[in-house]
Amino acid sequence: MTYTKKLKSHEFKIWHGKQPLLGQLDMELTERCNNNCIHCCINLPENDVAARDREMGTDFIKDILTEAAGLGCLTVRFTGGEPLLREDLAELYEFTRRLGMQVILFTNGRLITPGLAALLARIPPGRVVEVSVYGMRPESYDRAVGKKGAFAEFRRGVALLEKHQIPFIVKAALLPFLKDDIAEFETWAQTIPRMDEKPGYSMNFDFRCRRDDPAKNDRISKLRATPEETVGMLARNPLYLRDMKQFCGKFMGPPGDKLFSCGAGHGTCIDAYGKAQMCMSLRDPGTVYDLRNRSSLRFALTEYFPRLRELRATNPEYLNRCARCFLKGLCEQCPAKSWMEHGTLDTPVEYLCGVAHAQARYLGLIMDQEKAWEVEDWRERVKGFTGNNSKR
Repeated sequence: MTYTKKLKSHEFKIWHGKQPLLGQLDMELTERCNNNCIHCCINLPENDVAARDREMGTDFIKDILTEAAGLGCLTVRFTGGEPLLREDLAELYEFTRRLGMQVILFTNGRLITPGLAALLARIPPGRVVEVSVYGMRPESYDRAVGKKGAFAEFRRGVALLEKHQIPFIVKAALLPFLKDDIAEFETWAQTIPRMDEKPGYSMNFDFRCRRDDPAKNDRISKLRATPEETVGMLARNPLYLRDMKQFCGKFMGPPGDKLFSCGAGHGTCIDAYGKAQMCMSLRDPGTVYDLRNRSSLRFALTEYFPRLRELRATNPEYLNRCARCFLKGLCEQCPAKSWMEHGTLDTPVEYLCGVAHAQARYLGLIMDQEKAWEVEDWRERVKGFTGNNSKR
């Protein structure tokens, strides 16, 4: 007796003509972290009792995961803070996998134990574990994360992943005092089996997502890569120019006054306290949906978020600049960034504007001193850059 049937390609349609309502669910299990990174936009102390008491309970999280699976979700990303601080992490992980969903685990690696590594080996996550790295030497790493002995714990956690042959990749924060670690980090990354490309870097650091620490925002602003440094890092990739030609051919052009021209609200991130957000960064109270007090994840995705996606900008500065700027595809300006920097959804973020213009100058799309929102022949410039003569 056979229990399998080999399907031809035209027979294999997982949704039978229907699209899943939710492809991936992002879930922050906690905002607490055992690191105290100087650049972090979200972290709270690991022993913050008030934050811990407010966090979603195990059963509540399981209810959300069950509903997500029913909406067609195939992947869950557990993040934080440091998700491994949750005592029920192993239970939630196993529950998610038994629902049939793959798991992406974001971690600094310091809390990976032999027991957790054995669990990941016994029930593979289906996706790679993503480990954030903050230096290749004890002195630089511990300085970045504000914890003595952290580097040794990070290396011990990574060693456990390697021992149990659990697929993982690494990424890094490009802090000014970590630049001397880059070459060693990238050499090490090349030895990691799943690292098919150079590791990614965070360098244009976000301000505090909950607008709760102006002093830290000031420190973060001093840690950000300059626009020129950002371009320099991007241009290290030999495929950068080719990839940008493909990208610009699809995504350049003024966004108009519609605020959400991105993917926000098509999926969702659940924060540590049970609020569904349009994206991982947007925590404006007027744009979140409290699952503890309301009906369902389905309602957030089908009713609440679609209404928000129709919001229009009203700030004259935004309308005169961002709405008319053809560099939208290069610029990270969005309601979430505006909220973090200014407490509004439609105030231009000067730093992001500078980064986008620096890239455009490097690519030859604008000249020195030009402002992209004043460029009238942007279509011809984009066509000339991409070699695409088709009408837009």
